Amino acid sequence: MARKSATGRIGIADVAVKAGVSHATVSRVMNGNFTVDPDIAARVRAAAVELKYQPNPVGRSLALGKTDTIGIVVPDLANPTFQAILRGLSRAAAQDGYRVLIADSFEVSSEESILAGEARRRCDGLVLCAPRMSDAELEEIAPSLHPLVLINRTTSTKGVPSLVVDYGQGVQDLAEHLAGLGHTRLAFLAGPPRSASNALRLEGLEAFKAAHPEVDVRMLEGGSDFDTGHEAVDAVLDSGATGILAFNDLVAMGLLSGLHERGLDIPGDISITGFDDIPFARYTTPGLTTAAVPITELGQEAWQQLRALIRKESTDTPGSRYQPRLEVRASTGPAKK
Repeated sequence: MARKSATGRIGIADVAVKAGVSHATVSRVMNGNFTVDPDIAARVRAAAVELKYQPNPVGRSLALGKTDTIGIVVPDLANPTFQAILRGLSRAAAQDGYRVLIADSFEVSSEESILAGEARRRCDGLVLCAPRMSDAELEEIAPSLHPLVLINRTTSTKGVPSLVVDYGQGVQDLAEHLAGLGHTRLAFLAGPPRSASNALRLEGLEAFKAAHPEVDVRMLEGGSDFDTGHEAVDAVLDSGATGILAFNDLVAMGLLSGLHERGLDIPGDISITGFDDIPFARYTTPGLTTAAVPITELGQEAWQQLRALIRKESTDTPGSRYQPRLEVRASTGPAKK
């Protein structure tokens, strides 16, 4: 069992013993020093994760003072949705003289807490965008990251605003749209298993199924990127579904490409919907029906909430809830008879 300090916190010394390295090496790895041998750095990170080590951001802030920098942790910076949130956040923060430090967890949930801790101790506040970590991990880490704003997650920790998109209602609206076109066999290409927004979509589809027992809704394994959709062509065709609800626009675009390669007509043979309305969605062939989310506005509002916390201007945590808007384009049409 790891030894704890007198304060009960796991410290650098504990991580050093666990990883079999010096205190200085742990410090360099935790400070993002890239001169450390990659294998040693990986061992240190693994030890830190196992011990649930979290550096104390308060002490670091006292040493460094105000940084005029905020951090954001995203699960996949290659996703245009997170790029748009970052754009809204960075532009809004820049107007107040703040820079943004970006950390990408590459959809590896075990890395998020380490990245969040590293980012927070370099910054005056942090935005966690759609974190993949479990509820228990989020509840454990949230108090040490304050000032903190969450996007598409919630926590019971006081003083942490949450900006949440109603993904459940959004996917219901898309399913209702397809049912209204006569589709009685639908399939949902699910997102990452640890995605909270995917869980909300699943809840929305359960509500839709309860209200429409005549519609068969199949659940298919998926993901969050273009390749996921492209590789799902066989599963989609085997499902017999005539209307497809993709986790997001990227997955829908990959599926569109794969179906075109097989010579299928969209929407003549199969109707496809996405989610988010990223900038490319309207330019696919055909244009993609989707649930539009005010993505850039999410980033802007995240800064407004975080700025209030940093300046201690607000003691409550109002947060915000966003309702997606159905955007009907040419990728959906009447069910094939």
